[in-house]
Amino acid sequence: MAGLASDGSNPDVNLLYDINGLAKAAPPWFDRVMEFVGEYGIMLAMALVCLWCWWGVRRRGTLADSVSAVAGLVWAPLAAGIALLVNVPIRGFVERPRPFKDHQGLEVLVEGKTDFSFVSDHATLAMALAVGVFVAHRRFGLAAIGLALAEGFARVYMGVHYPTDVVGGLALGTAVALLLAPLALALLTPVVSAVARSGFGARLVRSRRAESPRRPEAVGIPETRLGGATPDSGRKDLAA
Repeated sequence: MAGLASDGSNPDVNLLYDINGLAKAAPPWFDRVMEFVGEYGIMLAMALVCLWCWWGVRRRGTLADSVSAVAGLVWAPLAAGIALLVNVPIRGFVERPRPFKDHQGLEVLVEGKTDFSFVSDHATLAMALAVGVFVAHRRFGLAAIGLALAEGFARVYMGVHYPTDVVGGLALGTAVALLLAPLALALLTPVVSAVARSGFGARLVRSRRAESPRRPEAVGIPETRLGGATPDSGRKDLAA
C-alpha cells in the first residue's frame, strides 16, 4: 500500500502537480497567505461559523428548535474527534508517504511533515465539523462545507497531500458525522434539553432575547344575537 499513487502517469499525481504548480507561479507573499490559511486560517473560520450558528439558533424558532440545533452543534466537534481517531489505524494500514518524498519538483509550503499522507487529517476534521453544523442548521452548514472543500484544495496546493488524500478525508468526515448522527443526537438532545431547563446553563441553549413564535391572528366574527338576529338585520327592521 505504500506505493499507492507513486506512478507519475497516475491521474492523482498529475492533478497534484497541476494544483501545486499554482504555488510555483504565485508570488511569495501569496504562498505565505495560503500556508497560513491551509494550516490555521480555515479552521479558525470554521470555529467562527460554529459560534455564529450557535448565536443564531439560540434566538430563533421555538425552544425545541434551539435544543435540536444546539445538540447538533455539540455533535460537530465530537464527530470531528471520532473521525480523527478512526483515521489513525487507516493511516497505519495504508502507509502512504507524503507526496514530496516520492515526487520531485513540488513546491512544499510547510516543512517538517513526517507522518503518513492518507487520509488528510485537516480534510477529515474540516468536513466532520461542516457536516455536524449542517445537521444543526442548513445555511450555516453549507458555508462550513464550502470551507471544508477550500481546506482540501489548500492541502494539495501546499504540496503536503495527494488529491485522493483529501477526497478520502472528506469522505471519512462525512461518513462519521452522518452515520453516527442519529445515535449521537438521541443521546445529546435530552442532555441539552436538561441544560435548557436549568437555571445555570439555560442561556447556552436559549437566549433571553429569543423571538417568540408568532401566533395566528384572530379573525373577527360578528356576534349573533338571540333569535339569529344581527346588528344589520336590526337596522333593516327599523327602516321598514
